[in-house]
Amino acid sequence: MLKKLLFFSSFCCFLITSVASASDVSLKYDNETKGLVRKMKVYKDPSWVSKVITSESKEFYFLSPKSMFEFYFNPKKWPITNVENRNNIKEIIVTDYFTLKPIRAREAYYVYGSNKVSLAGDDLPAFKLYSHAQEFAEKNNGKRIFKFNEVKKALIDLLNGNI
Repeated sequence: MLKKLLFFSSFCCFLITSVASASDVSLKYDNETKGLVRKMKVYKDPSWVSKVITSESKEFYFLSPKSMFEFYFNPKKWPITNVENRNNIKEIIVTDYFTLKPIRAREAYYVYGSNKVSLAGDDLPAFKLYSHAQEFAEKNNGKRIFKFNEVKKALIDLLNGNI
């Protein structure tokens, strides 16, 4: 009986932790919310929206993962954020292009070279699951799939036509 109670308690703790961690990832914006980098309203294309939460718990929205990475690689360009470097970023959220649900950017997969573009132009659609990224790449002429830490500033510069 004690083993069953222990198992049940463990299961409940796991379930509560899972639900709590899933619910703390959100993208709550309205029709007036503008992206930090391009100053356009993010609601116009919700499949691409991204958000950075700073260590001061300030939230900044972006039109897309590409715009978010522009900020990530050079936060001092936007002094209004008070972000000196990546260590001042607490959390990054992106929209899963497949499910349209918010996911943690550092756990996502990004497709390069597809024929889908965001309001910011050539971009990196994000996916929670590698299989969804792979399926998207096959259907939309994607060239490569990157993990968060594999995306480099040079790739963002290339997407922006700066190389």
